Amino acid sequence: MQLRVPPPPQPAEAGGRAQRRRSARLPVHTRATVVATSALARLRAVAGPRLAPLAPYARRLKPLYPRPGRSGWRRWTPSWRQWLGAALSSFVLMSLSLFIAYEMTDIPKNLNSFATQQDNVYFWSDGTPMARTGWVQRQDMPLKDIPEQVRWAVLAAENASFYSDPGISVKGISRALWRTIGEGDTEGGSTITQQYVKNVYLNQNQTVSRKFTEAMISLKLDNKMSKDDILEGYLNTSWFGRGTYGIQRASQAYYGKDVSRLNAGEAAVLASMLKGAALYDPTLSAANHKRAVERWSWILDRMVDIGKLTPAQRAQYKTFPEPLKSGRIYDTGKQSDYLVELAQQYAKKTAHISDRQFDLGGYQIYTTFDRRRESALTDAVAKARKQAGKDHPDAAKTAHYGAASVATDGRILAVYGGPDHRKQGYNESNAATVQAGSAFLPFVYAAGLEHGVHKTRGGAATPVTPDTVYDGDDGVAVTTPEGPYWDRSGRKVAAHNDGGRSYGQITLDQALVRSVNTPFMQLGMDTGLAGVRQTAVAAGLLPSSLGPQVPALSLGTNSTPSAIRMASGYATFAASGMHTEPYSVRRITRNGSQVPMATPRPQRAVGATVAEQVDRALTESFRTAHPATAPSPAPGTPRAGGAPAAEVSGKAGTTHDDTAAWYAGTSDSVSTAVVVYRIDLAKSLEPLSLDGLAGTAADVPYDIWSTALGLD
Repeated sequence: MQLRVPPPPQPAEAGGRAQRRRSARLPVHTRATVVATSALARLRAVAGPRLAPLAPYARRLKPLYPRPGRSGWRRWTPSWRQWLGAALSSFVLMSLSLFIAYEMTDIPKNLNSFATQQDNVYFWSDGTPMARTGWVQRQDMPLKDIPEQVRWAVLAAENASFYSDPGISVKGISRALWRTIGEGDTEGGSTITQQYVKNVYLNQNQTVSRKFTEAMISLKLDNKMSKDDILEGYLNTSWFGRGTYGIQRASQAYYGKDVSRLNAGEAAVLASMLKGAALYDPTLSAANHKRAVERWSWILDRMVDIGKLTPAQRAQYKTFPEPLKSGRIYDTGKQSDYLVELAQQYAKKTAHISDRQFDLGGYQIYTTFDRRRESALTDAVAKARKQAGKDHPDAAKTAHYGAASVATDGRILAVYGGPDHRKQGYNESNAATVQAGSAFLPFVYAAGLEHGVHKTRGGAATPVTPDTVYDGDDGVAVTTPEGPYWDRSGRKVAAHNDGGRSYGQITLDQALVRSVNTPFMQLGMDTGLAGVRQTAVAAGLLPSSLGPQVPALSLGTNSTPSAIRMASGYATFAASGMHTEPYSVRRITRNGSQVPMATPRPQRAVGATVAEQVDRALTESFRTAHPATAPSPAPGTPRAGGAPAAEVSGKAGTTHDDTAAWYAGTSDSVSTAVVVYRIDLAKSLEPLSLDGLAGTAADVPYDIWSTALGLD
């Protein structure tokens, strides 16, 4: 019998190496089993004593399949303890997951770009909307300015428990998820908080991940924002159809008025649109109308149910409030573009609004433009354009018409900027392009009356009155205290009248009435061209529109005022010598809050007596040229500034080279200036001869002027 001698015991380290060598010779899957078994053995050795008390409970929860002591199908079903353990474990895991998700979800700092951008809305002087600019049709409205019944109409329709819920609806989310996952469809059920989160933080994609994120943000938002702030944000960002976001723009689109003027019945119609304007806008189809009426009635009944309308109040809304047939989406177009351009430039400058701030929108710009006067002025120019196309087809192709009406208090009431802003970008009413011509003479007359004349160099000024006599002959040489005035070519400078006509000795008053040039060219020299320039600027003309101080300045040869500035200057004479800078915006708000801006104040330009004398001559000029049209004023009729005067005054203006024709005058404390000229913009900015386009002695500008004022 052969005996086996066991090997001597190995040190622990040597044994470990031997064990690893033996394991290395085993297959891979066998090695993994050995390692796992060893690890489990070590875990039992360490944790066994600590877990020993829990062992009986663990054995009871451990499923035994098939279950002993049971027969049939019961052998394979878990016990109630196992069901309970699984349910509790699932609840704990789900709660932990939701807690982690809630803590890890942050409210985004950046809102959707469309959620903050708004449009800018421009209003006529009577407060009705005129135009809007911007990519998004939205105007934010503070909650305090939204009537309570309007708010509750929306809440009754969408989320009556808004002020008491936690920001989410578990039932609604479950229903939405079931339809999204189980049936591939979508359904509502969101709270207003959830809808607000979707509007401003997320997208409109109907996915499980988006709905989950929406719920987490809604919970957190409900804890950090007040309910009123959430409701305000929701009402200002929701889609109401007709191209509008927010209840303010929706109110204007459906009912043509601000949300502050809505009643509960109209609010219920707008609340219906949140369900889908394509289905509930009653103007789109008979089926829509039926649905809209049914939902409108339901919303009002619901308001009664939740205690926000009394039965007596509900009884007041028996007739469905029909919205406007088409939404008033006040887009700019043609002539209104020129108005918007003027108002925008003025608003930015006066209220110190940067381009970036203005582009973000939300501004309500209340202009000075009078809808009736604007329409009359535009129609008058359109009529003249049409007639010019028939009578002078070639010249009419390059014809331009600028016109403006300015009140004596500085308000710009109407302008004609051009046929279409999209085709001709610059505003002809505000363009300093052509000579003022003899329309400039009243400023020279006012300067002489205001400052007097100097017959000797450095001597005292001699007063000038309307009865002061000057030489009205054609070709009279212009003189200075030292003798004739010589130009740079060494020739004597002489003044000329229209048509070369001579008038002999004539008073300044009659010279202005009959538009005689020669007396005023000499008057300008006697007064001092610096004084003429000073008076013209004080009355309203821009310094940049006045050329060099040479004798021709008095005849408007190197003066190029715009129609707005010419009207403003004539308004100064009608306002007893008080000039107010022309302005196009009277008030600006942003999201209902007032934006600080300064309104121009009247300043003394010339004395009241001087202004009255100039205006009296302009009145007589109008009566002399148009006796059949001139009205007879009631004696003692007061005018701006308190001076008694006639109702209508005005004067034509022509240039020596026939490149421009003007008519400027005042009626009912509103001065209007009209200019007709020709420029071929495709070639240069040099004025061209009118070639009869303006008629004889500026007939066409006068026709436009009188038609716009209703005097024809």
